[in-house]
Amino acid sequence: MSTLTNETKRDEKPTEEVGRVTIRFAGDSGDGIQLSGNQFSLATAFAGNDLGTFPDYPAEIRAPIGSPRGVSSFQISFSEYPIHTAGDEPDVLVVMNPAALRVHLRDLNRGGIIIANADNFTETYLKKAGYSNNPLEDGSLKAFRVIRIPVNQLNSKALENSPLPKKEKDRSRNFLILGVVYWLYDRPLEPSIEWIEQTFAKTPDVLEANRTALKAGYNYAETTELFTRHYTVRKATLPPGEYRNVTGTDALVLGLIAASYLSDTTLFYASYPITPASEILHSLASHKKDFGVRTFQAEDEIAAICAAIGASYAGDIGMTGTSGPGMALKSEGIGLAVMVELPLVVINVQRAGPSTGMPTKSEQSDLLQACVGRNGDCPVAVLAPASTGACFDVAIEAVRLATKFMTPVIILTDGFLANSSEPWRLPDIERLPDIRIERPTSPDGFWPYLRNERTLARPWAVPGIPGLEHRIGGLEKEDVTGDVSYDPRNHEKMVNLRDEKIRRIALEYPPTVIFGEPAGKLLVVGWGSTYGAIMSAVENVRAKGRKVSYVHLHHIWPLPTDLGEVLGRFEKVLVPELNMGQLRMLLRGEYGYPVVGFNKVQGCPFKVSEIQRRIEEFV
Repeated sequence: MSTLTNETKRDEKPTEEVGRVTIRFAGDSGDGIQLSGNQFSLATAFAGNDLGTFPDYPAEIRAPIGSPRGVSSFQISFSEYPIHTAGDEPDVLVVMNPAALRVHLRDLNRGGIIIANADNFTETYLKKAGYSNNPLEDGSLKAFRVIRIPVNQLNSKALENSPLPKKEKDRSRNFLILGVVYWLYDRPLEPSIEWIEQTFAKTPDVLEANRTALKAGYNYAETTELFTRHYTVRKATLPPGEYRNVTGTDALVLGLIAASYLSDTTLFYASYPITPASEILHSLASHKKDFGVRTFQAEDEIAAICAAIGASYAGDIGMTGTSGPGMALKSEGIGLAVMVELPLVVINVQRAGPSTGMPTKSEQSDLLQACVGRNGDCPVAVLAPASTGACFDVAIEAVRLATKFMTPVIILTDGFLANSSEPWRLPDIERLPDIRIERPTSPDGFWPYLRNERTLARPWAVPGIPGLEHRIGGLEKEDVTGDVSYDPRNHEKMVNLRDEKIRRIALEYPPTVIFGEPAGKLLVVGWGSTYGAIMSAVENVRAKGRKVSYVHLHHIWPLPTDLGEVLGRFEKVLVPELNMGQLRMLLRGEYGYPVVGFNKVQGCPFKVSEIQRRIEEFV
């Protein structure tokens, strides 16, 4: 935190203005850490700051309580100026138990603040976390400012008149410590109080307990001598418009619904539950009544994609979603959609692999799987959003390309993008892309594989129209007629046609945007969720007067038609990825340039400082 102005008086305690703050909440999954983080994000968006968040979940569903394996965390960074990430190291670490301190202390800035629930630093919890002594008392934390709060006792005192049993009262402890942090960073209580009143309207005792705990924490911070000051962050100057705080999943779902509206076509989404993609199904299902969305929870991944293909054959926009292991099971279905040439949107919320891997951790390790991971020559289009808000635009683009070119389109998001949040400006409906779908209605001149001269797409004929009957299936098609064909020359012709159709999608792209000089010594190329860290690192290096340029790819396959020429203008190309170098491999194979990779495979995002150091080695 950097001080920007002199202190001012408020509530008899000075207030200090700071430009940016990064806070990390940590504790057991049962401590309501994610709820605390989401509520703090809501209050921060309401306060008018720019923000970025990073929720991090334990991979085990029932990890031992108080153990390092069961620690859940939520990091939020908020500022008075535009930011791209949730920050590297936190300025403040809020811990509910010793295990949370053990796991996250290494990341805390020197001189940072530790707010600890002292009541949980008992002999039992200390032993579970691997401490032989209480770190709050043994002097090992002297490099930090430690604030010990008896959260359990304060919560019990605040709720002593509540009729709830003790176990239910204890669930409100996260709101009490949240109230403390609200006071410390001048956050408004109203958004959280409104959320509590709406969420627990049918359980008034729970409603009152949470509301009371939140206010008790706020009042405790205001009156106790533990805090000598509090901090405020001015509103950020953002482009004018109406904003809401969204996760990547929120934005993706809204984009899919908008695409359905723009194309005047029913959205059908089929999937099998898998972390971290399940929330897409849950969210879309909640919009059934409002937007006519159709959702289907299938018995397995294969059934889900086959149901989506069936919906597309029937004239709906077929969609399915999954994560890495599920993509492996869907690969044959994607090949079927390529063969029959039907529009299909496949969403892969990537996670750490291979196999089951680390289900709640994020990677970019499915890029090659998306581009080439099927039997035979089986080309599809692949898109990747760069930020949570960009998930909205990519969803619309996927539907537009899938229906225009009659092909599957894969969207590569990941666990970080799906769960993190940021302020998102609501778009102008009138400025959204036009998705015009033209279907044959007359048998005159109709052939199921008679192609559009420009896009090479075949007609999307809806079953039930006399004279438009045609055969589909996974066997090779005869050109124009669609009949089953084993002719070798026809097979080669159809393979080339399907490949050329995908390559023509690149003609739809806008020119590649370069941040920085159009030519020079170093170009950084990124894709997907690495955008925020790369952009921040590039901005930091450029602020030092050093020249470095940056290109971020939203369309992964086919690659932009001008990308090769752009790469050729720079002496070196650096590609940071959360994998072992998959985009680097594609760029080398397509263009032959000596692309250099910077790779991280730890199940967590890049830090800005990591990429900045790597860039500075070149410039």
